Amino acid sequence: MATPSEPTTAQPAAGDSQNKRILLNGFDMFTVGHLSFGQWRHSTDRAATKRRDLKYWTDLAQILERGDFNALFLADSFGVHDTYRCSGDTAIREATQFPMGDPSIPVTAMASVTKNLGFAITTSTSYEAPYVVAKRFSTLDHLTGGRFGWNIVTSWKASASRAVGLPLVEHDKRYEIADEYLTVLYKLWEGSWSDTALREDRNSGVYTDPSQIKTINHTGAKFSVSAPHILDPSPQRTPFLFQAGTSPAGIAFGAKHAEGIFVSAPSPHILAPRIKAIRKAAEDSGRDPSSLKVFAIFTPILGRTDEEAKAKYEEALKYASAEGGLAFYSSNIGVDLSKFPLDTEITPDDVHIDARVHSSINTLSYHGADVPKWTPRNIGKAVSIGGNGPVAVGTPEKVADIMQEWIRVADLDGFNIGYVWTPGTFEDVVELLVPELRSRRVYAPRGESGTMRERVYGEGQKGVRDDHPASKYRYEVYNEE
Repeated sequence: MATPSEPTTAQPAAGDSQNKRILLNGFDMFTVGHLSFGQWRHSTDRAATKRRDLKYWTDLAQILERGDFNALFLADSFGVHDTYRCSGDTAIREATQFPMGDPSIPVTAMASVTKNLGFAITTSTSYEAPYVVAKRFSTLDHLTGGRFGWNIVTSWKASASRAVGLPLVEHDKRYEIADEYLTVLYKLWEGSWSDTALREDRNSGVYTDPSQIKTINHTGAKFSVSAPHILDPSPQRTPFLFQAGTSPAGIAFGAKHAEGIFVSAPSPHILAPRIKAIRKAAEDSGRDPSSLKVFAIFTPILGRTDEEAKAKYEEALKYASAEGGLAFYSSNIGVDLSKFPLDTEITPDDVHIDARVHSSINTLSYHGADVPKWTPRNIGKAVSIGGNGPVAVGTPEKVADIMQEWIRVADLDGFNIGYVWTPGTFEDVVELLVPELRSRRVYAPRGESGTMRERVYGEGQKGVRDDHPASKYRYEVYNEE
């Protein structure tokens, strides 16, 4: 959020280490205004060129690779933010996540100019058949050499359901459907092909051994599939799985299926109990809670001096669109903030729709000294730079201190790095912040390679861990009957 973050005197979380490795993902979206609204007007910002210039994406991938980022995460959505003023006009006019392209398209181009950077994209379980997604994601995992991940969402926008012509299913029911969706995918990815089914034997003329491929016959409450997986197993088989739900149903789903969890809040004190609940739910489901890697949204504004960083922040404020921020936040919580006086405090009691972003709604309950009062005026200013996450302004040393404090207080594993101006923010992180993190010995070694899962869990862990539910659908152990 646009109020700059400062270090506090909070105590470290129990059992945490000052030297815990910090994982960084670049955070972007195939749209003009991702989480810093109005900044497309700045002369150095290239956000407006994304949808028509493939070089934007290949340049960004090379910048992040140079900084040994873990991955580039591309968010996605359907529909338009149309809660504010009961219309999508504000979002459309201010370029608040509109217009928007398909994040899967630039991935292979970015992979072709990098060797180590991972790529994760958002796709909803509500709008496409699992068989179709299984094929697309196996293809992307093949063509990236196993550097692919999926952020699983269930979709909450009414405008999105209208756009695709499908009903907006009740919140908890969407997660129930998503659970079956993942089961179908695990059967296709893990259980259809043996490791030796692909023969490619020129002498015998056998390309694939049909006796080593199982037809998946799934008949469930929502999905019916009768087919083998159409593509041979990719390096990871199941792509690295991310998820971002923090409602009770979302926590249960993420604790069962996710390997990476995305969270957002303006204070680490808001995140700490959420992350504790997620790890406890993972442990209760038989998984190692430390195997879930939790990433928070974080937008740094860096300078070689505090004065330089503050000057950048002041410049960003000149371009920030408070109206764009209000359109985004109104959509997230399901409340039209234009109907409230600018200095009226918004509370969770003002929210009556259970189909929105629960982390944003829960944040309204927090009243710490490190966040502003939740009024439309403050929300518009705060959300216009950095969305629902913090904005850290200062030297690399100061920003690194803030990051390590968030790691300690909230029990995080890393951050999704948002931008104010792209690629400028990412270049500053690579040139200024990464060297500082390296000097503290809390960052990835140079040129670290491997699949996305190996870079998180260690060399040799290409497939899901044995305590992940996908493991019980492996070819050698799963029998459909």
